[in-house]
Amino acid sequence: MNWQRWLFPFWDKTESDGKYTDLDPESILATIDKLEMRIAERFPDAGLRQVCKEFRKLAGPSTALARRLGPPIWPVRIVIILAAGLLLFVAIGAVMVLAERFSINTEDISELLQATEAGINELIFLGLALYFLIGLETRIKRHSALQALHRLRSIAHVVDMHQLTKDPAHLLSPFRDTESSPGNALTRFELMRYLDYCAEMLALDSKLAALFAQNMDDPVVLTAVNELESLTQGLSGKIWQKIMILDLAVDQSHLSDG
Repeated sequence: MNWQRWLFPFWDKTESDGKYTDLDPESILATIDKLEMRIAERFPDAGLRQVCKEFRKLAGPSTALARRLGPPIWPVRIVIILAAGLLLFVAIGAVMVLAERFSINTEDISELLQATEAGINELIFLGLALYFLIGLETRIKRHSALQALHRLRSIAHVVDMHQLTKDPAHLLSPFRDTESSPGNALTRFELMRYLDYCAEMLALDSKLAALFAQNMDDPVVLTAVNELESLTQGLSGKIWQKIMILDLAVDQSHLSDG
């Protein structure tokens, strides 16, 4: 019907829906595998390769979890429905018993008031119990998603630690290293590739987090995903500043040679 299409425009789906509008977990995993191979071919002994391996091990369960959190958890939902129905049945039964036991007259006013107060208190507790049961499935999903996002956030900080000592100044400015200076045996091209791999890993990390936002409509999870995306963007920004410095240095050297 036209009114249904107006209220719910995304209900009518075609065969191509989601192909270019939703993130594909398998494509993300394939990209991570490809990135790991690229790092292994260029930097076989680098610690960044091990980080990418751990990242791939984390990516598999993360994509599977994000996929499972989309549909309802039917065992939990059935238990919630049964428990809510039982509570409502008990509440309705209590109201019917009170209605049969009391009659409105001047002698029973005090007892009726006491029963009414007790009934209101029971309704409040009943409402709280129903609220707890209705939100149980959401809280279970939220807890699982936040745990996975916490692991993804940790990976982002580990990647940042590996690029932290990769300073372009070691290549662009001649100076003498001290005993505590980090080892920097990379050439200018290798350093640019290393930094680019770090930026790619951070981008893939944010895409894994976006899978949870794609499959869930929980404001707490959406906030956590947005915070992780802001974190990876900020870390990538520092990396790209280093790449820009190296790139501009190459352009300046070409101009001076010319």
